[in-house]
Amino acid sequence: MDTQGVRWTADQVLALAPDDASRRAGSRLGTAGPWSGTGNDGRGAVWGLCRGSGSTPYRTVVDTTGPAYACSCPSRKFPCKHALGLLLLRSGDEAAVTVTEAPDWAARWLEARRERAGGARTHGAGGSGRPAAADPEAARRRAERRAARITSGVRELEQRLADLLRGGLAAAEQPGYGLWEETAARMVDAQAPGLAGRVRELGAIPGSGAGWPVRLLEECALTHLLDRAWLSVDRLPAPLAATVRTRVGLTAPAEGPAVRDQWLVLAQYDSSDGRLTTRRAWLHGRESGRTALLLSFGAAGRAPGPALPVGTVLDAVLIRHAGALRAELGERFGPPAPLDAPPPGGTVGDALAAYGHALREDPWLDSWPVTLTDVVPIPTDHGWQLADAAPTGPGGGGGVGGEAIPVSGPALGRPGLWRLAALSGGRPVTVFGECGHRGFTPLAAWSADAPGETVPLH
Repeated sequence: MDTQGVRWTADQVLALAPDDASRRAGSRLGTAGPWSGTGNDGRGAVWGLCRGSGSTPYRTVVDTTGPAYACSCPSRKFPCKHALGLLLLRSGDEAAVTVTEAPDWAARWLEARRERAGGARTHGAGGSGRPAAADPEAARRRAERRAARITSGVRELEQRLADLLRGGLAAAEQPGYGLWEETAARMVDAQAPGLAGRVRELGAIPGSGAGWPVRLLEECALTHLLDRAWLSVDRLPAPLAATVRTRVGLTAPAEGPAVRDQWLVLAQYDSSDGRLTTRRAWLHGRESGRTALLLSFGAAGRAPGPALPVGTVLDAVLIRHAGALRAELGERFGPPAPLDAPPPGGTVGDALAAYGHALREDPWLDSWPVTLTDVVPIPTDHGWQLADAAPTGPGGGGGVGGEAIPVSGPALGRPGLWRLAALSGGRPVTVFGECGHRGFTPLAAWSADAPGETVPLH
């Protein structure tokens, strides 16, 4: 800890990197050798000059209360390798980045940034912060036109599914991916991006390995269910109708109640479909007990933003989307603080019950965020599992007992899985992750010996 309130660990810094190449490059710059003129202002800002290939060093400044970054290098990545290197230097050598007066170039950027933040808070206090409402009649007509396009796309997709089942699932490999991509493009034309995403997933299943016909049938059934739900959406209960609209691609604005809380940043990871990179960040409210998902997107080759330091606590406002886990990050109050304990959790049975309850509200839900307390990772003939630890004390001898859940396929063989096993060493740990119909994907873990140290697993 330093006078800025929190000094991030190397893992937390590297979690901010937009890609693996940036992690490697930033790690090479995380020593004192290339740096000069480093310092911090005691309020969340850190800066320094990094020697590069040219005669002039790169000017790098980071505001950790955002976080936000500025660098004179030509990189279009945020944060760039120099910002990562500077934060890594600070995490590993507190004496290398001491409190001092900011140089002019850093002070100007910080002042401008803080003025913008202050202006945004004033605007939010003086009004709703939202643009004036558009003509309601024009909005209604646009909504009706889009609904008609989606209905047309749904009927076309239903015909595609009927043709597939009529010809037999075994023949699904023969046309290749092109026909699925063409169908997905038609869903995009119908302004139903949610359906387009499901179609692309269907097209990838025949090449996904042994057992693919069963998985294809499952996903076709869920897609058919979504199609039929859309065609009857006006007769559905309001919460389910809202879920259906979201699933086909009609995103709801963040108009729920604003909740200020101490938000634990539990996990963050990126995924890409070749066209779009999606960043998911899971937060848990210490006082409210709510778990929220922050989503951000970047075009292919561009990292989404902003990145949040995993294993810290944000005093901030979150605005939730109606009827969903998703939320938008609002005003923050001070820099991130270190997390001192994991979120509360339960047993494997509790996690499965929570997922089952969530499925009643959203039958198309792939997974649900849960925290498992006192579980032990164990290898089996069919892969890894997380098992409830047996009670200790006079009535129990420790070890494994109770229920177990398989670690889901995408996590098998990942370095994070071995990191989890090493953290446990056969002893109970707390694990946060996503519980779904194919198992549990671990994203972060904590040991009983160091409950304030978050170990990222993704």
